[in-house]
Amino acid sequence: MSDKLTVLVTGATGKQGGHLVGELLARGHSVRALTRKPESPAAAALAERGVTVVPGDFEDEGRLERAARGVDTVFAMSTPFEGGATTETREGINIVRAASAVGVRHLVYSSVAGADRATGIPHFDSKFAVEQEIRRSGVPFTIVAPVFFMDNFLADPLAAGIAGGSLSMALPATRRLQQIAVADIAQFTALVIERRERFLGKRIDIASDELTGATAAAAFSEVSGRHVEYTALPLDAVRQWNADLALMFEWFDRVGYDADLVGLRLLYPEIAWHRFSIWAREQGRFWEETRIAGGRDNATSDAR
Repeated sequence: MSDKLTVLVTGATGKQGGHLVGELLARGHSVRALTRKPESPAAAALAERGVTVVPGDFEDEGRLERAARGVDTVFAMSTPFEGGATTETREGINIVRAASAVGVRHLVYSSVAGADRATGIPHFDSKFAVEQEIRRSGVPFTIVAPVFFMDNFLADPLAAGIAGGSLSMALPATRRLQQIAVADIAQFTALVIERRERFLGKRIDIASDELTGATAAAAFSEVSGRHVEYTALPLDAVRQWNADLALMFEWFDRVGYDADLVGLRLLYPEIAWHRFSIWAREQGRFWEETRIAGGRDNATSDAR
């Protein structure tokens, strides 16, 4: 293992940042977690694991600078799902400027695969605007760009549908989509942090597997013991709910991700690079909750 590093992780109470925190701690590194709510149960749980929790808001550059001062690496991520794409860009740029102001030696930014290809998808373009600021800033950087998260299937509305025996996405059943396990993102990002010189100035699209919606449904059927049927949603139905996501699925069908799956496995064999079927089998808690929910549904149905 490399020398012990101190890493500031943004989004540490979320799925992606949380996995990275666990990976870094397992490798013996020191972690600072930036959070708007240091008094929250999630922040307290991080502190119990030895993480230094620091209060900070992406809109407060002064606090961002204080959080980043003295660390070896800043892991930066932002999201459009609370304040929108414009807010995501602004917050991402604030992190970049704070890292530049205090002379951080390595900024690792989590973007999205394909964001540099003029997709027209708002939450892709918002991340690419941050990438452009990173390149202008002069901060030593690496951009990690993951594809669609396998772990999205564990969150509603997809999880609720799967529990009910239906996997619905706005893609034809035969359209292949590259996906990645969040655990693999964490492993790869930790590798980037530890081997800084090897990755400086690079932008790397990463993916674990590529499969159709029908194949995903079959994998869920096998591991859950309950039949899960794939249904292709009309794009207009998604557009009425969320225009940004509709544009994303339209791009998935028309263009799609093109991470080098074979090359990633050859170059970085130390990463798990989960096959989807293996990842699905590993979600034991989810399937247990699904079985319990299914049992309750069946009991209610029988009582009628």
